Amino acid sequence: MRVLIVNTSENTGGAAVAARRLMNALNANGVKAKLLVAEKTSDNVSVVALPSRLRHSWHFLRERWSIFVRCWFSRKHLFEIDTACAGTDITRLREFKEADVIHLSWVNQGMLSLTGIRKILESGKPVVWTMHDLWPASSICHYARGCTHFQTGCHHCPLLPRGGGRRDLSYKVWQRKTQMLSGKSIHFVACSKWLAGEARKSGLLHDQYITDIPNPIDSRLYRAGDKTQARKAVGLPEGKKVVLFVSQRVTDERKGMPYFVEALQKMVEQHPAMKENTVVAVLGGHAEEVTAQLPVQAIPLGYVSDVNRIVQVYQAADVYVLPSLEDNLPNTLMEAMACGVPCVGFSVGGIPEMIDHERNGYVARPRDAADLAEGMYYVLCGPNYEELSREALKKVALNYSQPHVAMKYIDVYEHALAQKNYLL
Repeated sequence: MRVLIVNTSENTGGAAVAARRLMNALNANGVKAKLLVAEKTSDNVSVVALPSRLRHSWHFLRERWSIFVRCWFSRKHLFEIDTACAGTDITRLREFKEADVIHLSWVNQGMLSLTGIRKILESGKPVVWTMHDLWPASSICHYARGCTHFQTGCHHCPLLPRGGGRRDLSYKVWQRKTQMLSGKSIHFVACSKWLAGEARKSGLLHDQYITDIPNPIDSRLYRAGDKTQARKAVGLPEGKKVVLFVSQRVTDERKGMPYFVEALQKMVEQHPAMKENTVVAVLGGHAEEVTAQLPVQAIPLGYVSDVNRIVQVYQAADVYVLPSLEDNLPNTLMEAMACGVPCVGFSVGGIPEMIDHERNGYVARPRDAADLAEGMYYVLCGPNYEELSREALKKVALNYSQPHVAMKYIDVYEHALAQKNYLL
C-alpha cells in the first residue's frame, strides 16, 4: 500500500511533527508512505516538496491579504483564520498518481485550496483526513472558543470585526466547503475523542466517516533519562524542583500563560518554601517576554529545534504544566510523559484523555488557577512521584507507540479502499 501524506510544513508546528512521526511509523510497519510538504528542509528521501516554492509563497500571501482586508486591516486574528482560497493542484504530481491513498493532514496557509481538495476527491482515490483541530469541520476557525455555529452553518463569526454578519466570510467559506464535500466521502480521523465528538456535531460532516486515533511518538527517542545529566546539559540548576512550560509561542493566549503565572503565585503563597526551591524552565519562542512575570526563578530556554536537546529538557523536568484553554491532543504532553514526566493541565479538549487524574499527573478544573496550583504541588511534593512517573511511561507505551498507531491507521486505509472499490 502506498500512502501520500500531505502537510503544509515538514517541521514547524505540532501537525508537522505528528505527520512526520506517522510517516515513519507507517514505513516501519509495512506501508510505503511519503510526506508532501510546501518546503522540504531535511534530506529524508520519503519527504517531497511542492514543485514551486515561489508559487506556494504567492498562494500564502494571497490568502493572508484577503483575510487582512476582511479583518479591516487588523492583525489580531490574522493567523487564526484560514479560507483555503489559494493552493497548489497536487493531482498532477507523480507522487499523487502513484499513491493508493491520499492522506491529508494540516493543509492550510496556501498548501491546498478548497478547489484543489475537490479535485483530489474527484480523482477517485480514497481520502483520509487527520483533524489536528476543528478547521475541517468548521468554516474559517481552528478552534471554536465556545461558538456553536459550526454545528448548523457558520455566520456572525466572532473572529471577524464586530462579529461578522449573516453572510460574512465564514458563511461564504461554509458554502464553499459544503459544495466541496457534496456527494463525496472522506475518512476523517480526529487525534482525540474530544475532537471526534466535536466533528460529529458539525453540519458539514454529518454524513462522513469519523473516528479517532492518537498521534504516535517514537519512544526510542523520547525516553526517561538521568535528571542530573540532563540538567547539566541544558543549564538548569540541580537541587531544585523544575517546572516546565512548553509552547511553540509561549505568549499564545490559548496556551494559558496568565493562569500559569497565577497558579505559581498561589502555590508560593500557600507553600513559601517553594519560592526558593523551585525553578521554571520556559521552552519556546518569546520565552524571555514572560519569565519576568513569574514569582520564582525562571530560565528562558527560547525556541529549540534540536530534538535531542528538547528530550534533555523534558528529562530535566520534575513536572510539565500545560494550562491550555482549548487543545486537541498536544504532542508536548505525550513527549513529556514518554520521558517519564508527570503532567498537569486543565480538563479541556483531549488533555483529560492523556492525563489520568492522580495516576500519571493531575487534571485541574478549567481556568481554575487555584486547582492548577494544587496539581503542581501534588506532583512535586506528593508521596507517590515515582509511581506517577512510571504510570506516565506506561500510558505512552500502551496508547501512543508507533506500531499501535500505525495499525489503527492501516485499518482506516483498508476501510477507505474497500469502500471506494465497493462504490466502483
